[in-house]
Amino acid sequence: MSVLVFFAVLAFSLQMRNAWEQRQRIGLLGRYLRNYQIESLMETLTQGYLRAMGETDPERRNSVWQVMGQHEERLEGQLQQLQNDLPKNQGRAWRASTLPLNLPLAVHWLPGASFDLRALLRVHTQGVSSGIANRDALSERDRAFRLSAELLLLQHSCHWFCRSKMVASARMFSRHQTHYLQLLAAVAPATRAAYLKAIGGRQAG
Repeated sequence: MSVLVFFAVLAFSLQMRNAWEQRQRIGLLGRYLRNYQIESLMETLTQGYLRAMGETDPERRNSVWQVMGQHEERLEGQLQQLQNDLPKNQGRAWRASTLPLNLPLAVHWLPGASFDLRALLRVHTQGVSSGIANRDALSERDRAFRLSAELLLLQHSCHWFCRSKMVASARMFSRHQTHYLQLLAAVAPATRAAYLKAIGGRQAG
């Protein structure tokens, strides 16, 4: 019985530690994001792109694109400013495990199997900026599709940091009916290469 009690107490302690670490990461990211409208701008853009792509009237479609352009400008500026606001120290506090499930103290035990969210945010900021500038000269529809993927991958990274990769991928599928690998395949090749390097140089799965 004492052995069972020991393992029960150990499991409870690990669960509590894991929950505490998640709250710390959520609070850390939230302290910076609350100064911006990044989340609401991302939602506005992804919904606006769908509306524009489904609009059959050219005049109304162009009107939607113009409004989306204003939101894109604001989002790009806020993402750039966020990069400037993020601290250069506190390295371990900004790291999260690349394992499918977050384990307590995983960043301490397996530092090689972790990523720095600040590095991923730089990748996403560059990807969004490149998409907005349309450096690959895509059609309006293809540009909107790629930018949607860039924004959703950014959202996935934030959820991964706060919770776990499994939770982030489950949320992505539940809200957008998109699998993680489908999303990764839809972003710009430069984003994908930099993203994979930032999470440890391994193929995502």
